[in-house]
Amino acid sequence: MKLEELNIYKSADEISDTIWSIVETWDYYKKDTLGKQLVRAADSISANIAEGYGRFFFKENRNFCYYSRGSLLETKNWLGKAFRRKMISNETYNSLIADLDSLHKSLNGYIKYITQQASDKKPSKPIS
Repeated sequence: MKLEELNIYKSADEISDTIWSIVETWDYYKKDTLGKQLVRAADSISANIAEGYGRFFFKENRNFCYYSRGSLLETKNWLGKAFRRKMISNETYNSLIADLDSLHKSLNGYIKYITQQASDKKPSKPIS
């Protein structure tokens, strides 16, 4: 399977593009302070999935998925600030949070799958 066919990667990429489109409309001060942080966190979700996917070992892939999950939670943090500061609407906030919650569940499932794959690849103990 190609990275671009991985659903969690596609979802993360779509979310970051949506966030980019929103931040792009903000004035300079909002972009420079909260906007840059929000975009970097959102972009990091798919970037870490991609980096992990390219690693040779399952455990390395899993570690990058953990970083991705951290970026996902950071993105939610910045979205909360943007909402409280009236930089995004209630509807936009709720939609993005729902998308991130769904991605979070999928990412946890992917991490579980990778963990299983890693344990299946362990060398068996020699029979004495």
